[in-house]
Amino acid sequence: MTRRFNPLLAASLAIAFAAASAPAIAQGQAPIKVGFMLPATGTYASLGNMIENGFKLYVAEQGGKIGGRDVQYFKVDDESDPAKAADNVNKLIKRDQVDVLVGTVHSGVATTMAKVARDTNTLLIVPNAGADVITGAMCAKNIFRTSFTNWQPAFAMGKVAAERGHKNAVTITWNYAAGNESVKGFQEGFEKGGGKVTQNLNLPFPNVEFQALLTQIASQKPDAVYAFFAGGGAVKFVKDYVAAGLNKTIPLYGPGFLTDGTLEAQGDAAQGMLTTLHYADNLNNPRDNAFRLAFAKAYKTNADVYAVQGYDAAQLLATGVKAVNGDIGKRDQFFSAMRSASIDSPRGKFTLSPAGNPVQDIYLREVKGNLNQVKGVAIKGLSDPARGCKLG
Repeated sequence: MTRRFNPLLAASLAIAFAAASAPAIAQGQAPIKVGFMLPATGTYASLGNMIENGFKLYVAEQGGKIGGRDVQYFKVDDESDPAKAADNVNKLIKRDQVDVLVGTVHSGVATTMAKVARDTNTLLIVPNAGADVITGAMCAKNIFRTSFTNWQPAFAMGKVAAERGHKNAVTITWNYAAGNESVKGFQEGFEKGGGKVTQNLNLPFPNVEFQALLTQIASQKPDAVYAFFAGGGAVKFVKDYVAAGLNKTIPLYGPGFLTDGTLEAQGDAAQGMLTTLHYADNLNNPRDNAFRLAFAKAYKTNADVYAVQGYDAAQLLATGVKAVNGDIGKRDQFFSAMRSASIDSPRGKFTLSPAGNPVQDIYLREVKGNLNQVKGVAIKGLSDPARGCKLG
């Protein structure tokens, strides 16, 4: 029997065949699994919360999707404990089978995350921890950062301190990766400008018994002090520094973390302090104004640098997902698109270095009231040297 050609049937069969032969497209409709490994308790808990909220704000602005795909969240409290880092990150990778890791704040924890990410080829976006090694000797195609290296704001403040005529300085920090790298960055910038660091003081993380070290500073009478602390530790250090009367004769400088998210608690003690960071409170560009308004509406609090870094982590991920039309199995294209991205950030536009770290302006800020107000740009388009990185 001769059968007549049925165009509708043919079209239906063609569509069915195409669907059956396109597993990547079908797979692309599954939610992207995002694994947050951030501190939910301890000194850095508030920082972790701001990062997560910033990330989720960007996703909400895209209708709850990243690159057109739904998002599913998984969370582990890393407790800012390096000893638990390997177990925690493996919960997200092996148990939850996440597509992307987002974390963390503590540099020691993040370094372990980066090692596991390299070993498993899991996409890692670091929305805060500045450990130089992550985008230095440990750099990899699947590792990105939307924050800073410890070197960047520290080097910039060293330059500023030297330009302000200081000839000798003492540094003080917790004895861990972030603190040690920060004071080295300051020393490099300060000594490049003709200054001299006479002593590096430290104490164990997260110890906040500063009195003995403040007594040492008072006896040495340096021209300036550079301090790296964050969160609750930063609050106590700044208040103790002023209570000891040191601020009357010895200016206190630091990276922005010394006064970011801490000003309400620091009160009068922080007023007039100068810090350097890749974000400030009154940049007054349209992108930042819209971001700050949206964040305040969503979370009933003001955005800070940690929220910006989380927001940009989602932006960076979306850039990669869009470039492969949702098919994140195309790893080379996915990672390449992320590395070549130009991110329209609230901080101002930034690109990524071959090592995967932001190339960005570092602002000089002054504390006025509850704001870290921008005074100018300390260094424009500062790129971390990425010492030891073999990419690029």
